[in-house]
Amino acid sequence: MTRLLHLNAFVMSVGHHEAAWRLPESDPYADLDVEHFKNIARIAERGKLDSLFLADGPVLWDQVGRRPSGVLEPTLLLTALAGATSRIGLIATASTTYNEPYNLARRFASLDIISGGRAGWNIVTTAGLDAARNFNLDELPAHKERYERAAEFVDVSLKLWDSWDDDVVLADKESGIWGDDAKIYPPAHEGRFYKVAGALNVPRSAQGHPVLVQAGSSENGRDFAARYAEAVFTAHQTLADAQEFYDDLKRRAVEYGRDPDHIKILPGIVPIIGSSEEAAREREAELNRLIRPEFALTQLAGLLGISPEELRLDAPLPDSLPEEDEIEGAKSRRTLVVNLGRRENLTVREIIARLGGGRGHLTFAGTPVQVADAIEKWFTSGAADGFNIMPPVLPSGLTDFVDQVVPILQDRGLFRTEYTGRTLREHYGLPRPANRNVGALQTADQ
Repeated sequence: MTRLLHLNAFVMSVGHHEAAWRLPESDPYADLDVEHFKNIARIAERGKLDSLFLADGPVLWDQVGRRPSGVLEPTLLLTALAGATSRIGLIATASTTYNEPYNLARRFASLDIISGGRAGWNIVTTAGLDAARNFNLDELPAHKERYERAAEFVDVSLKLWDSWDDDVVLADKESGIWGDDAKIYPPAHEGRFYKVAGALNVPRSAQGHPVLVQAGSSENGRDFAARYAEAVFTAHQTLADAQEFYDDLKRRAVEYGRDPDHIKILPGIVPIIGSSEEAAREREAELNRLIRPEFALTQLAGLLGISPEELRLDAPLPDSLPEEDEIEGAKSRRTLVVNLGRRENLTVREIIARLGGGRGHLTFAGTPVQVADAIEKWFTSGAADGFNIMPPVLPSGLTDFVDQVVPILQDRGLFRTEYTGRTLREHYGLPRPANRNVGALQTADQ
């Protein structure tokens, strides 16, 4: 079978560029407008994209002066979008550090059933002290501990999603028996972080359970992804870095006894599309001129683990910065930004401009053909199984991509022209997972 790209629409209010809301075309109140998101979802589905993805965190992001800051709870929003669409996958971020497995497993199982098997869970451990202080904590849990907690959290969630056999329901009106209690498997889990006794009160979905997605690229993050993830959202600035990550993660998946084709690696790309390369560059420059550097400076300093006073806009990064192992936050993103600044000898102002569109993800300005060429090159060079499309402005940036870039990829035989399945697993070419509890019982009986 011909290998095809996987394309997801990564949606952020009025666009990923932090100044997008200041454009005349943008609605600064769209972050709370369900109809805005329904429109975006329909555009993405019209383009036959694999999924729509919503990031999230249990904290007020940045200063409200910087950009639209309202963030609707993503599983609730995706439930609304499930009713406005019929095929596109629906992926939401949720933290393993600030949730409990039973409630979160139930929420995603419900979304999966409501959507007909189109749900995915982007598993994050959540960096940042601000989030910790919203949950009775004075300090951010250590990076390694967060991933250990996440592993147990996912293990419990899988037990919960498999706590119903596929044929529990009998619905036998004549006998008066609705279901077979012998085919319910309570987890009875007692671990280091969690104790969960009873079965979930939601059955398995059309795709078995939600697709597991992960977005960390640190050493702990890579190992976690290789063990659990079925799709990985990642950020790279160079083809070589993307190839190294791709090879490493596929190798680690094999070491865990997994099929490397069953883990889809999807870097982010911010496509700034113009009728000519010059027009695309002008659009990029227009957006960057609208950035308020004083807001961005605070965020950059936090990522680097220093105070804003240590950064000067028209000077390079300071020579002395905390090492990655000294950072308990977003380790891999911090390393990416430092390497970018050092490699290209950028000033802090230039780094802010480079991060303004995608926070470290690849930003590419060009014609539709040039954008398609870049996507094809990474895809065919062992750097990606597809991309997380991050429109700088919404909805226009997604419309441009769907109407101008997708047809080129389709004409080249790189992307689907119609959906062939109904679940997110089918879009990704992933098998429906067997029920682990049933398999364990069958093995025990032999």
